[in-house]
Amino acid sequence: MIHLYEKMKQGVYIIAEMSANHGGSLENAFKIVEEAKAAGADCLKIQTYTADTLTIQCDKDPFKINGGLWDGYTFYDLYKEAYTPWEWQKTIKDKCEQVGIDFLSTPFDTTAVDFLEEIGTEFYKIASFELVDIPLIEYIAKKGKPIIMSCGMASIEEIEEAIDACRRQGNEQIVLLKCCSQYPAEYKNMNLSVIDDMQKRFGYPVGLSDHSIGSLADVIAVTKGAKIIEKHVCLNKEVDSADAGFSTEMKDFKRMVEDIQNTVKALGNCTYERTEQEKKELHGRRSLFAVNQIKEGEPFTEENVRSIRPSNGLKPKYYRELLSQAAKKSYEYGDPIDSIEIEE
Repeated sequence: MIHLYEKMKQGVYIIAEMSANHGGSLENAFKIVEEAKAAGADCLKIQTYTADTLTIQCDKDPFKINGGLWDGYTFYDLYKEAYTPWEWQKTIKDKCEQVGIDFLSTPFDTTAVDFLEEIGTEFYKIASFELVDIPLIEYIAKKGKPIIMSCGMASIEEIEEAIDACRRQGNEQIVLLKCCSQYPAEYKNMNLSVIDDMQKRFGYPVGLSDHSIGSLADVIAVTKGAKIIEKHVCLNKEVDSADAGFSTEMKDFKRMVEDIQNTVKALGNCTYERTEQEKKELHGRRSLFAVNQIKEGEPFTEENVRSIRPSNGLKPKYYRELLSQAAKKSYEYGDPIDSIEIEE
């Protein structure tokens, strides 16, 4: 059983979204599973739909896509080309189990949910475009499994309605993903500062479903507290697919995972305690030393005492107090000033 919340406590949970990037080849799908695991992903995600479960075959203007990566397609033709055959999905899940990576899918209607239940899916993803499909969310929530919900295009009210749909079914295992529904997403439209507000406003873990190029947005999201990063991945741009234009090649995905992991390390904990490495560097701090011979009873002056490295002598904060006092012992050039000089 996948304990998603527990895994998020261990670090940022990284989802590699395959989507259409298998290019119609099961062999490619298996390669994506293997390379996603090798790159450091925690989970491989697919999508469970057919063209007929998403839309209807219709050439009227509302069903045509104008502009962007899919300009000229109808919704039906795009989804027919991009879908992952359902007969592959159990074998893809088995492949994930074989290599040791979690399996996740986005269902787009109740028949897809039923199918995913049959093959043993342990948690679900709601796509941004389906966030307003309250009956579908309720149906999924009834299964009692964790639900990750992308919030691209969503208003505060729409996010609240989706959360309420889960709660009505007694399901509080919710994760929200900030998302910019643009393919690829431009930085100026991502508004990653919303991650802070989402966590405070809704009270659930928040992550990022990232459609931008590169790893900058993912690193920023992690610094904002993102617990999940989802990124579309492909073997390379030469594999023809509907999603290749905004997907990340595996070599770049691996670099993104490393960037995220290093970001988590660099953020560390809120502590002022010295690290073991810092303790070793304390010797390099400044302290008070004799820079001329000082005989016992002679006053300390600017000419015979300086604040220099290393740290063997008194702390520099005692410098003003020390001046004009008489030395309680003799010092040679290069001797650290002793703590007896400030003791009552």
